[in-house]
Amino acid sequence: MCGRFAVTTDPALLAQKIQALDETAGSGPGAAGNAAGNAPNSAPNYNVAPTTTISSVVKRHTEPEDESTRRVRSMRWGLVPPWVKAGPDGGPENKGPLLINARAETVTESPAFRNSAKNKRCLIPMDGWYEWMPHQGEGKAKGPKTPFYMYAEDGEQLFAAGLWTTWRPKGADKATPPLLSCTIITTDSAGPLAEIHDRMPLTISSADWDRWMDPDAPADEGLLRGHGDLDRIVVREVSTLVNSVRNNGPELIAPAPPQPEQAELF
Repeated sequence: MCGRFAVTTDPALLAQKIQALDETAGSGPGAAGNAAGNAPNSAPNYNVAPTTTISSVVKRHTEPEDESTRRVRSMRWGLVPPWVKAGPDGGPENKGPLLINARAETVTESPAFRNSAKNKRCLIPMDGWYEWMPHQGEGKAKGPKTPFYMYAEDGEQLFAAGLWTTWRPKGADKATPPLLSCTIITTDSAGPLAEIHDRMPLTISSADWDRWMDPDAPADEGLLRGHGDLDRIVVREVSTLVNSVRNNGPELIAPAPPQPEQAELF
């Protein structure tokens, strides 16, 4: 799965780099730019957690007959299906699991995701993501899991495949700004990543971005079965500081300090 990641690029710079329109209204990587109603925050976020509003990339038409173009939009991480009821505060009810991940093997069939898989596919930019590996071996006492950070060795961003949707309270006027929300698609881990966790985000290579996001074509089964930028990804152990969502800074992605060797007992 993918339950925590890092993103440090401002959406305006991201839009410029990937030749997209910036529709985030100046909000930063961890900010809200839609009906979520949170205050904008342009600071880098090294510890993105579920329900955070993040930047995503979509392809949409301005007019029905024109060519679709890339757009950077702010969305809540944790997809909210359109049928979810409104809670007492007017936002979506918090009942049920947070849909932060969707399995690549079932997105085109799952009731929660299949409508989005048809024409609301997106990319989730990230510097890298975290996973935790349980301690291995017989006779070892169970203790805290070891956190690892997966990132691109070339220093460039990774783009995870995602799905998105819009939500409004039942009966709301169509002029009411919708809540935009998204989920990250995961697939079976491969290579050294499989030693850390059995699932990983499905990354999409830059040559396939437009094919993945094309709103006029169905989901590409070949991309759903692939591993995208797997050959760019490397792994390093990081500090347990990332275990708490209260911690946020570049020290979270720094290599973990070496553990002192224990002296032998005679």
